[in-house]
Amino acid sequence: MKSALKTGNLESPADTFLPPIERPRGLALKLMFAMIQRQFGKVFMPLKVFSARMPLAFMSFYGKIARLDKKLTLPRETIMLIRQQVARINVCEFCIDLQRWAAIKESMNEAKFNALDQYKTSSLFTDAERAALDYATKLTREKKMDADTFARLARFYSEREICEIVWLVASEHLYNLTNIGLNIHSDMLCQLDTQKRKAA
Repeated sequence: MKSALKTGNLESPADTFLPPIERPRGLALKLMFAMIQRQFGKVFMPLKVFSARMPLAFMSFYGKIARLDKKLTLPRETIMLIRQQVARINVCEFCIDLQRWAAIKESMNEAKFNALDQYKTSSLFTDAERAALDYATKLTREKKMDADTFARLARFYSEREICEIVWLVASEHLYNLTNIGLNIHSDMLCQLDTQKRKAA
């Protein structure tokens, strides 16, 4: 059986390490591809590279993470800011683009997302948001936590909310590392959305 890995140099930095599967096997996956194509105008690259090669339960698990986010008590914008910060640190281009697209769709404050790299000093952020982003940043970069950063977080958030922040950081790593490990880059959803709005 021929290896699925590409040989030689990648054609461009955007080439995935495994070739995208454009025509998946199995009715359920074909229906999923068709539904996403209809909704977004394209099938997401992680589905074509990763999910199409895995049992359907794995794609269902990824979907379950998104559904579990809806059970969180944190403000939706805080959730998106934390996920975006983790994705930015990990340099997961697909997740950065997808989350930015979702924030625009939900009419969140775009200026705040633009200023994430200045969250410590920008007046756009509350002290509570800064504490959450400090915590997420440290946990992502250092894979450990100190008592002072935790104590600052605990001044603004309940025990349930603290656990939700930990969940967001941990589950975002699952998304990020899957994409990074297979060299999956941005699907340019924000650009496609802008083009659609200009054409309308």
